[in-house]
Amino acid sequence: MALIDEILQVNKEFCENPPENYEGEDHHKSKLPKKHLAILTCMDTRLVTFLEPALGLKRGDAKIIKNAGNCITGPFDSTVRSLLVCIYELGVKEIAVIGHHECGMAKTTSESLTKAMIERGVSPDAIKMVEKELIEWADGFQKPEENVQSAVAQLRSNPLIPKDVKIHGLMFHPRTGEVELVVKED
Repeated sequence: MALIDEILQVNKEFCENPPENYEGEDHHKSKLPKKHLAILTCMDTRLVTFLEPALGLKRGDAKIIKNAGNCITGPFDSTVRSLLVCIYELGVKEIAVIGHHECGMAKTTSESLTKAMIERGVSPDAIKMVEKELIEWADGFQKPEENVQSAVAQLRSNPLIPKDVKIHGLMFHPRTGEVELVVKED
């Protein structure tokens, strides 16, 4: 059975027989985050169903934006655009940039990605089109905590984000769930 077929089968079973703890939930909850919080974090699989409970967050409490290494690559990249929707359309008043220890992006380089892409049949000409951005993004990430500090600084200095939005920087441990504040609010 293909993975997508397996997923669709599990979903069908889930809809026919929702888990006990799911039955009592309001399935028509608002799209607005109850805690007026947006979180930018990493896409690491170890954070799934772990980060939110470790922060005391439940379904509907916050908007969660995930990408490789919780990176921001420009003043209007897709992450910032998502945060702008959170702020201006969904009532977000605080942003938490949450990096994590043992992040795989710290070992990723433009060279390793380029090599893997070429091995998978991507044209060197196609890679050349994004080479500058690839180098800045992949080679610029070396230490997760520094990346959090950089992302917070980028957001705080972004003229599209109002100054009344509080922006915090935290680090999460993917094995213990411990969170530490690394960038305090101004």
